[in-house]
Amino acid sequence: METNEQVRILQELIRIHSVNGNEIAVADYLEKLFSAHGIDVTIDAFGDRRANLIAQIGEGTDPRILGFTGHMDTVAVPDASRWQHDPFAGEVVSGHIYGRGAADMKSGLAAQVIALIELKEAGDLPAGTLKFIATAGEELGTPGAWRLEKQGAADKLTALVVGEPTGGNVVFAHSGSITYRITSIGKSVHSSHPDQGINAIDGLLHFIEQERALFTDVADDQYLGKVQHSITIIEGGKQANTIPDQAQLFGNIRPTAVFNNQAVTARLTDLIDQLNHQTPFQLEMEITQSFGPILTEPDNDFVQLALHAAQRNYPNDVELKTINGATDASVFTLNRPDLPVVVLGCDSWNMAHQTDECTTIPSYLAAIKAYKQIARDFFN
Repeated sequence: METNEQVRILQELIRIHSVNGNEIAVADYLEKLFSAHGIDVTIDAFGDRRANLIAQIGEGTDPRILGFTGHMDTVAVPDASRWQHDPFAGEVVSGHIYGRGAADMKSGLAAQVIALIELKEAGDLPAGTLKFIATAGEELGTPGAWRLEKQGAADKLTALVVGEPTGGNVVFAHSGSITYRITSIGKSVHSSHPDQGINAIDGLLHFIEQERALFTDVADDQYLGKVQHSITIIEGGKQANTIPDQAQLFGNIRPTAVFNNQAVTARLTDLIDQLNHQTPFQLEMEITQSFGPILTEPDNDFVQLALHAAQRNYPNDVELKTINGATDASVFTLNRPDLPVVVLGCDSWNMAHQTDECTTIPSYLAAIKAYKQIARDFFN
């Protein structure tokens, strides 16, 4: 493809509103694009305009399967008036493409799609199978990845490339992610007699105070560092002159390989049990989302292959790195903990979810080349 066509594809993807949903529109667009180049696709629509998509190319003479994956949804735009560039226009200014999803991760998605198309158009089909997996809902609950995991979409993969933004750096490990809800049950009375009730908000405050130091004794992970943890949402009370009988909070924790999801959940459970026995408050916990950490050793052959491909094609210096974010790979490796995984994409992870989110055209074009290089080198 010419550069202007590659840029146009990313612009058109950004213009499709897929904020926490509507992936079917992205899937339909990709189906038409693939079909125009003779590549068959399968769209798995599962209601409410949600959909996954799978496409693949290759001779199939080599039994190995290399996976490329990316998600079709984006996070929301809380206040479009704060943007200098329309978040859904895909505007190009001074070598940057602006818009929601420009970094996270319609650029990586488009680059993977174009890599498949250009390999096929050049008659450069891999001896094995190159499988492209586009998912729904990665930003909120990962319903698409869970559905694909149950269908066995990743069961036979030999290795996997996740196209999240990394600025060309090859990420060989990322933390997990646990989201939990704590509900505090109290006793409601008039605020003129607070001693006769139990303020549910106070129950949350006791939890918050203990949570601050909950992981201070945990050893740092060799690659992922400390267990990161935060209280992110608090809700409680309906009326100022009434002691609230219910309140809740949400928190997010980033488990590491050395202190995994099971260890984190056990520590949370122990704290809740302790507070329920030692205070008048009744706290209940629910794990609403749990993704495990990903780790492929940096000296792994596939990690090194990806690093060499990135070094040959990105305009900037690239290196091996880790991130504290999570990806669909946590779902795809649920029953394949031995699956080699790297995360590699366009401009910086720090651009994800930002106002005036963007990617640079040189980094986007480099990602296309790097993905093709990985596919060639993997099967050669």
